[in-house]
Amino acid sequence: MTIVRDDNVLGGEPRINGTRVGVRHVAARVIDGGQSPAHVADQFDLPLSDVYEALSYYYGHIKEMRDLERENEAAFNRVRELSLKPKETAQ
Repeated sequence: MTIVRDDNVLGGEPRINGTRVGVRHVAARVIDGGQSPAHVADQFDLPLSDVYEALSYYYGHIKEMRDLERENEAAFNRVRELSLKPKETAQ
């Protein structure tokens, strides 16, 4: 199988075996970015079949993918809020 998980790579998110290219990375470029699967395969130096397998996994596990997107967005927002707060100064 081309799509694998490893807790030590990409936080355990599904990815293309032998790479750090996540299923969500591929989906973001094709679905959200409007890039062709062939272009994405070329950009990531992947076989076209791996890109299609990643897209198939994305659509076959859409709830899981949306949950991961929400979790990552929430984590990003927490970090952003913490980094934007001014440091307390001594009075």
